[in-house]
Amino acid sequence: MSYASNDEIRGVLIQAGTERVLLPNATVAEMMSNVPVASIPDAPAWLLGQIEWHGWEVPLMSFARLSGQGEEPVVSKNKVVVLKALGGNARRPYFALLTQTFPQLISVPRDGLLADASEETLPQGVHMRVLLGEQSALLPDLDALEAALDEAHPVN
Repeated sequence: MSYASNDEIRGVLIQAGTERVLLPNATVAEMMSNVPVASIPDAPAWLLGQIEWHGWEVPLMSFARLSGQGEEPVVSKNKVVVLKALGGNARRPYFALLTQTFPQLISVPRDGLLADASEETLPQGVHMRVLLGEQSALLPDLDALEAALDEAHPVN
């Protein structure tokens, strides 16, 4: 399949700790704020709890904590991005990421999304670092995030 040079990739930028994270727009189910979070006993620090969303108990992750990009406190005015899980687990079709700023919808020209190869090793849960103009963003490894969730909080 060939693409015209003006094709764009739509994404959602969120802030996770000290880094910006670029999520594929097609995986975003909803963006919300002021979401109550229920704790999960014995969960790792990056698994902040779960939220109720359209009848589902959706696990809430801190991408910043999982990837070592800083702390993200859960506050009453938190912002959450609910993502469609791509791993095929019918019992957990969604998971959520915490963000400190309201997510920003962006369009990136296909030829404007450049891999930044300046790091030899990438943080846990990161597929690659990309350059968006003069700033960088992390592309999460969504499969790795789901695998971490499956290990830390299996769904019966």
